[in-house]
Amino acid sequence: MTSTGEERGGAGRDGPWWWERPRGAVLDVGLAAVSAVECAVEGVPFAHEAGLPVPVGVLFGLLVGSTLVLRRRWPIAVVLVGIAVSPAAMGFLLGVVGLYTLAACEVPRRITATLASMSLVATLVVMYVRTSGDQGASQSLVIVLSVFVAVALTVPPVLLGLYIGARRRLMESLQERADSLERELSLLADRAEERAEWARTEERTRIAREMHDVVAHRVSLMVVHAAALEAVAAKDPERAAKNAALVGDMGRQALTELREMLGVLRAAESPKRAPSAAARVPVAALVGSFEDGPGPSLGELEALVGQSRAAGMAVELDVRGAGAGYPAEVEQTAYRVVQEALTNCHKHAPGARVVVRLAHREGEVAMQVENGPCGADVDRPGLPSGGNGLVGMRERVLGLGGVFVSGPTDEGGFKVSAVLPRAPRRG
Repeated sequence: MTSTGEERGGAGRDGPWWWERPRGAVLDVGLAAVSAVECAVEGVPFAHEAGLPVPVGVLFGLLVGSTLVLRRRWPIAVVLVGIAVSPAAMGFLLGVVGLYTLAACEVPRRITATLASMSLVATLVVMYVRTSGDQGASQSLVIVLSVFVAVALTVPPVLLGLYIGARRRLMESLQERADSLERELSLLADRAEERAEWARTEERTRIAREMHDVVAHRVSLMVVHAAALEAVAAKDPERAAKNAALVGDMGRQALTELREMLGVLRAAESPKRAPSAAARVPVAALVGSFEDGPGPSLGELEALVGQSRAAGMAVELDVRGAGAGYPAEVEQTAYRVVQEALTNCHKHAPGARVVVRLAHREGEVAMQVENGPCGADVDRPGLPSGGNGLVGMRERVLGLGGVFVSGPTDEGGFKVSAVLPRAPRRG
């Protein structure tokens, strides 16, 4: 036994009382019955020697032998009972099984050694006393025989119990390690699934943000040009034709960029790949496409501002400092911030003067888009707004460890400011 039922506190047991399993209870009851019968038989000569009635000796033997049923609960008490009745020459099975149980359980080794020594001495003394009175037996033969019997009844049960106890503890340790490893693997699998789900959610958010920035800007300009086209169609056919060409170009650009994004998604869903590999492809492919691949850069701001000017917006571009060598994701984020800010100007401040400022500083790049107040008599294009523009810009900038500020100005306009580090720190 590696531990008693009391030490375990009943954990993991399905047997009655202190037994861990029903078969353990059956075994102990059987051993106790055999021991009780043995001690009852040995109680007859003990009663004659002690001058007691035979029924008393038999009853005493039954009680002594029955204590073996307690060997798992109180192994020390069982061994002490065996030592105590050794002068009565009874309890052979009780002593052997008790010593085995004592050595196999988690009793301190000094207690096991002490009780085993006491049992050895008791058996040696009893054997010597009982055999020394035999006529014809030499003293040396009596001593050798007594030592042999004492060792035979004490040492093998103790050694076997120590071996079985050590083996059982080793098996329990291996089982605990296996259970611990299984729990760790399960935890790692759960965490891997959580990370995969987080990556998928992050990538869906990234895709939605890219599609919002690209399509919303192009379509907003198309709506502005369409409104201008409607206003001048009859008065200025040449300007109307120019606006119509611009609307067509912007529509084609929006479709091309949207088709590129959808192409990345379709390329990531190859039917020939295994499901586990397919689940990992979109994240890597999309990150590579949107962050590391050729995308909009700060060098295209002049063209972006030119599109807004062509739509009738008064836009001033102010670039200070010389910037070079920014990571692609920094340039894309800066471009998208300016693009979304201009889109908001088309939506909410038509006819207002807009200033786009870009400053290249040491270790960072700063951008600001500020529009003045919008006149009350200006016709608004009626562009729908989902309320996600500023949120998307803030997430982009903060995701790279930058600073984002937006809000109304004292003059009645609106200002969007952002600062991005040259070396992005992902949050």
